[in-house]
Amino acid sequence: MIIEHQKEVIQSTLITQEAERKRIAQDMHDAISSKLNIVSLNANFLTESDISTEDANKFGSSILKVTTTVLESSRKIAHDLLPPTLQKFGLEAALEELCEETGESGVFEVAYQLQLAKGQLTTDEELHLFRIAQELFSNSMKYSEATKIELFLDNKENIVSLRYSDNGKGFDVSEARKAKGIGLSGMENRASILNADFSVESSTGNGISVLATINKVINKYV
Repeated sequence: MIIEHQKEVIQSTLITQEAERKRIAQDMHDAISSKLNIVSLNANFLTESDISTEDANKFGSSILKVTTTVLESSRKIAHDLLPPTLQKFGLEAALEELCEETGESGVFEVAYQLQLAKGQLTTDEELHLFRIAQELFSNSMKYSEATKIELFLDNKENIVSLRYSDNGKGFDVSEARKAKGIGLSGMENRASILNADFSVESSTGNGISVLATINKVINKYV
């Protein structure tokens, strides 16, 4: 039974990773590759021997404008892959940045309280927990029609807890699991990798409430 469960987790994780790769590939095509084609085309015009100064300036300006956009897009993609704040300053700082960026949109009122002892989680554990929070924020922004989001991170003794909620339209959790979308299954897969208890409560019209808890004493011996 345990082996079968592990196989299911691995299979679901691979499916989630493949979906993420496809999304990244699409982002790179839309935001980078297509724009670099414009740069290449304009650069070819600049190599023509009879090009006028006016045209050269026009094509040069176009190249500068497009490359600036490409640089911003590449930074955003790189940020999504591995947020520099998480890498440099840890989970607490990365979640604070996520909350502040979401609140600055003006669409959501974001309340948060974050406290995590230094060294309580490994780098990989922090990354998985951050991805869970990131997915929750993304789902709220895309689908929930919420106006308020709350996020709490704390650790008491050896228990690390991440609590998330929004006041959106909610959904049927059992139906969402049957749909096998990468959002919920991806979060559950990450929680399984963390050996975390993971619960999702939601119903139509009642928002969502999520709790992920990691017992570091148990993890130590798993």
